[in-house]
Amino acid sequence: MAEFTYNPIQLVQPGQNVILNDSIRCNKGYVLHRNESGLVILRGIVNNSCACNARYQVTFNANIAVPEDGTVGPIAVALAIDGEPILTSRAIVTPAATEDYFNVTSTAIITVPRGCCFTVAVENVSEGATAADPATAINVQNANLTVARIA
Repeated sequence: MAEFTYNPIQLVQPGQNVILNDSIRCNKGYVLHRNESGLVILRGIVNNSCACNARYQVTFNANIAVPEDGTVGPIAVALAIDGEPILTSRAIVTPAATEDYFNVTSTAIITVPRGCCFTVAVENVSEGATAADPATAINVQNANLTVARIA
C-alpha cells in the first residue's frame, strides 16, 4: 500500500490536479510519485507468468469548498487515468456558501496491463452553474490518496 497526503489548503483550478506528497511509499516499485506533484504512476508489474494485469484500488478523500472569492455552486473532483476523468469516481457537493467545506471520497479499481503504466491523479472536474458560466476553482484541504495493490 502507498499513501499520499497534502494537509494545507490548496487552490485547484478547473482541470488541474490536487498536489500530493509521499506519506507511505511503495517499497516494491509498483507505485511511483514525485513530491509536490499530483501524478501517481501505477506499474503493470505482475508476480507470475500467467497474470495479464496488475489491479489496484485507489481511494481519494479530502475536504473541498468554494474559495472565498468564488461563485457558490456545485463543485466536484474525480480520479483521472492519463488525464481522463473516471466518471464513476466523480464526487460532487453543492455548498451553501463560500468556505463551506464538505468531505468527499472517491474510489476506483484500476487494472494495468502487464508491462504498461497508468498515470493517476485527482482532478478538479467542477463545471459552471450553467453552460454559460465558467468552471469553478476549488479549495482542497487534508487531501489523502491511498493505493492498494489487490491483484
